[in-house]
Amino acid sequence: MAARKTARKATSRTTTRRTTKSKRRYSPSASGDVELEMRRYNRGTARSGRRGKGGKVKSRKQAIAIGLSKARKAGKRVPRRAS
Repeated sequence: MAARKTARKATSRTTTRRTTKSKRRYSPSASGDVELEMRRYNRGTARSGRRGKGGKVKSRKQAIAIGLSKARKAGKRVPRRAS
């Protein structure tokens, strides 16, 4: 059997570069706050409400929201709430 050679079409690949550098939406310390809250959630010690008087946090979304809320209160760079 003879080895086949396949002809490839010569195409030029051009990459587009961003002209402006994009700014981070969340500060690194804000993502750290969310990470800590997720750790509490995974351990089962995350509580909702002021001073942890509410019930146990039952969803990942709720844990992330609590972490972002704590970051906002601390004055870290976090986008505003949607509604």
